[in-house]
Amino acid sequence: MQRHGFLGGSAALRIRVTGSVLLVAHLAFVAWYALRPLDVPWVLPPNLEPLAGIRADLALGWPAAARGIGGSLALLAPLGVLLPMAGGRLTASPLASLLRTMAAAALLSLGIELLQTGVPGQVVDVDSLLLNTAGVALAHLALVPAGRARLRRGSERGHREDIPREEPAQGRTPTIPRVGIAP
Repeated sequence: MQRHGFLGGSAALRIRVTGSVLLVAHLAFVAWYALRPLDVPWVLPPNLEPLAGIRADLALGWPAAARGIGGSLALLAPLGVLLPMAGGRLTASPLASLLRTMAAAALLSLGIELLQTGVPGQVVDVDSLLLNTAGVALAHLALVPAGRARLRRGSERGHREDIPREEPAQGRTPTIPRVGIAP
């Protein structure tokens, strides 16, 4: 069966375009923020041991830990909403959507970590990869299923208004006398 026209209508197109524009803007900000050279007198060695950086942040006290861990959680968290928004699927499996979004975020975070090896003042930290991916997952779980359900309800309501209602019966169909039925 061939489908004509755009699936989802103009509202879905607006959501996809808005999501794509915001996604590009956010990725540009992340690239600037994460890949800018830092002029620092001391650079920590790379952290390749999982959860060692989180333990070190927690050892510094709650304010410093909240700033360090919260910053890593929040850096890529908007991708948890923007990636599904740019994809524009209203009827996707919640688990598949979460896994797709987390995989894309993990790969993006890994790419950022690898690019940071060549930037002065920036060091590789495996914990930021874990925290970035966790932040994306939290944002996705908090907003995307509820947003899709709301959009589906609005879409169903719009489809019900578009369906023409049957007209009430107006009586017998008129017949023309002296015209027979065709053989």
